[in-house]
Amino acid sequence: MKRQEEKEQEFAFIKEKIKDKPIDRRRLLLRFGYNILCAVMFGAIACLVFVWLKPYLEEWLYPKGESTISIPKDDAPEETEEGNGEQPEEPAPAPTQAPENQTVIMQEKLELEDYQELQDKLYEIGKQANKSVVTVTGVTSGMDWFDTPYENENRAAGIVIANNGQELLILTEKKVIADAQEISITFIDETVVSASLKKYDGNTGIAIISVPLGKIPKETLEQMAVASLGNSYLIKQGTTVLAIGSPLGVNYSILCGTITSSQNEVTTIDRNYTIFTTDIVGSETGSGVLINLEGEIIGLVLQDYSNQSDRNTITALSVSEMKQMIEDLSNGRDVPYVGLRLSTVTEDIAKEFHIPKGVYVKTVVMDSPAMAAGLQEADVIVRINGEDVATVEQYNQKIYALNPEDPAVISIKRQNGEEYVDLDCSAVAGVLK
Repeated sequence: MKRQEEKEQEFAFIKEKIKDKPIDRRRLLLRFGYNILCAVMFGAIACLVFVWLKPYLEEWLYPKGESTISIPKDDAPEETEEGNGEQPEEPAPAPTQAPENQTVIMQEKLELEDYQELQDKLYEIGKQANKSVVTVTGVTSGMDWFDTPYENENRAAGIVIANNGQELLILTEKKVIADAQEISITFIDETVVSASLKKYDGNTGIAIISVPLGKIPKETLEQMAVASLGNSYLIKQGTTVLAIGSPLGVNYSILCGTITSSQNEVTTIDRNYTIFTTDIVGSETGSGVLINLEGEIIGLVLQDYSNQSDRNTITALSVSEMKQMIEDLSNGRDVPYVGLRLSTVTEDIAKEFHIPKGVYVKTVVMDSPAMAAGLQEADVIVRINGEDVATVEQYNQKIYALNPEDPAVISIKRQNGEEYVDLDCSAVAGVLK
């Protein structure tokens, strides 16, 4: 009996129960919080490193081309003594007598088939140029008087004028997309992509629309083309041109005709433009461009600048005089303005009307920087920031060199009785909306 009790005592420890260590909740929470903090710090550091490296990685993996657009400018023809801007005609070469042994080839009479062949060649030029034409659609929506929602769509032609490696830049008229909540572009293969307004000129109404290249399918890019801007200073009366875009209100129309006038000017704010008139019958609301026989754009169809009696024929502004503006808008630069409608006081006008030579102020635009500076109708501008100004073109160059909010001291001659007095007006360049 005693022996049995000793054995039970000897192995009593085997029957003991091992209890779990009590959970230290405070320590567990501290460790959990520490792990969370480390995870947050690691994520924040990784995010910062990724953001810092992202531009370099994108540049390495997806190199981008130069995003600045540069448009070659054309030299304006030198004015002749008459001041009409026309180049003197070269004398015709003296006729030479053909050698006796030379064969003289007589030109055959043209037949109707020859005329059709010529028309086919002209339309082929238009078809190739139409690859740069797109349809611009501006969608506006709202509520009418009866709280009924409505949606309007305005459409016009647009011209692809540049590809800067990141986006396509399309030229159109601002009135098409005025107050639009959505802008879309329809390409020649019917592909539709969304777009956004980049910049516009409140004076002419020209707008540049941007479409990211990433939104455009590769097949569409292969079918379209970027338009080429030609030298409109070479255009003269009788030049054969084509109107493309939507000159009849329907996109991708092709109309042929000739220039009927190339010497008229239209007065706009701070700038005068040469306007081309044609014998091409078009729509009063037509849009698009005029191209030469090389397929180059030589005029922008802006029917708002045509005379009331000429609304049924196509008119266009000279593209050479607008290239700098188109380049600046494409690069996101605002066009500065002062707010004057002007004309040049030539030597003949100065003698006839006893007006000082310079730039005559025809109109001062309401609420413009010019009005705020105290400029008045019939003032004659002679200097800007101390530099002489004798023509509207020189005035425009001086104003265009400014940036919005830049000051400009405009020196004028103002009539006071029978004589002119010198005055200085301080204006601040603005942006016309």
